[in-house]
Amino acid sequence: MLLNATFEPLTALSLRRAVVLVVCGKAEVVHGDPSGLLLHSATVTVPVPSVIRLNNYVRVPYRGMVPLTRAGLMHRDRYRCAYCGAKAETIDHVVPRSRGGQHTWENCVACCTRCNHRKADRLLSEIGWTLRMRPQAPRGPYWRLLAQVNDADPEWRLYLGDAVA
Repeated sequence: MLLNATFEPLTALSLRRAVVLVVCGKAEVVHGDPSGLLLHSATVTVPVPSVIRLNNYVRVPYRGMVPLTRAGLMHRDRYRCAYCGAKAETIDHVVPRSRGGQHTWENCVACCTRCNHRKADRLLSEIGWTLRMRPQAPRGPYWRLLAQVNDADPEWRLYLGDAVA
């Protein structure tokens, strides 16, 4: 994870990019890899970073609504089916698109394959089902970051606050 100079989370980045920022002196390692791995070159030894912080503040432009992505939707629903609570593998439209439903945060839920096939293109009222929770667009400044990552590193919790929980 990359933090701004003010310890505000900016983005998740690859190990290669993180090491380049550290070696070039543009960032410092805040938390190394929990296993304590080191990267060696001919002249430099760098701890494998888990969290790095930029040395200079970077102004972040205003970010609009969080885009609807599969990873973001699964994270919002905690990888659980909105109908039965089993492990979710697919995405379902509560009001099917064939019935005029939109592809929005409020109409999409994580769903297990079994429930998705049983529901098909029917409305919940037609089959007597209810949702376990009301779908809504995610809130908070760090959802863009979390939507990119399947499994957040435990070291990140300190900087993401309630968004990870």
